[in-house]
Amino acid sequence: MRNFGHYIVFADLFRYPGKDYALKAQECIAMLQINYPEAAEEIKPFVDYMYLHSEDQREELYTKTFDVQPICYLDLGYVMFGEDYKRGAFLLHMQGEQQKAHNDCGTDLSDNISNMLTLYTKTDDLNMLEELAVKILIPGVEKMIAEFKQARIELKIQALKKMHRALIQEELNIGNIYRNLFSAFLIVFKKDFAHVSFAASLDPIIDIQHHQSFFGKQTLNIEVNKLAEAQKLVTLHKLD
Repeated sequence: MRNFGHYIVFADLFRYPGKDYALKAQECIAMLQINYPEAAEEIKPFVDYMYLHSEDQREELYTKTFDVQPICYLDLGYVMFGEDYKRGAFLLHMQGEQQKAHNDCGTDLSDNISNMLTLYTKTDDLNMLEELAVKILIPGVEKMIAEFKQARIELKIQALKKMHRALIQEELNIGNIYRNLFSAFLIVFKKDFAHVSFAASLDPIIDIQHHQSFFGKQTLNIEVNKLAEAQKLVTLHKLD
């Protein structure tokens, strides 16, 4: 079984910052300097920011980046498929894989990037992990990084102004160091799975014909809506 233990540090950094967040960022760059020097150079602005700013400032940046006027979303199924029913099929498939691996997803959905990275440390199904890497995680993170590009940010600002939102978060204008975290992770992931090659098709991971419980979009959407509603309630509780 291959060792993917180093993904835990990335999983922790994609989660809401805790008191030890700056320490975890430093642990990450220390690991990268030994094994992935190019990724270490890429993540340095992110680590420097987390070290120099307060816990409140770290929390505020995370919230602005992923919750309030989000630059991108952390649920890879949504990133890859949007509102298409394939997102639902993939979400339920991932829920099954997480449960089989006894991975507690907490308040996040099963396709959240942190939960998916943790899955790599809890299952020995290497074929499934390799397929997820090249068909979901790599293209998904590439899409996330693209959302941080200046041209995309400017389009977001224009859209927000058209919606009469007077307050535009500062990070939309000056860039965002979470891009460095995504970029560093992508360097690591591409190196770890450079030997893997799958067809461009996403089957069988999200092909509903391969899952006996997926008999139709209506049943599928009911289950997905239950998951989404539960997550919405948890999020609202956290904000209160």
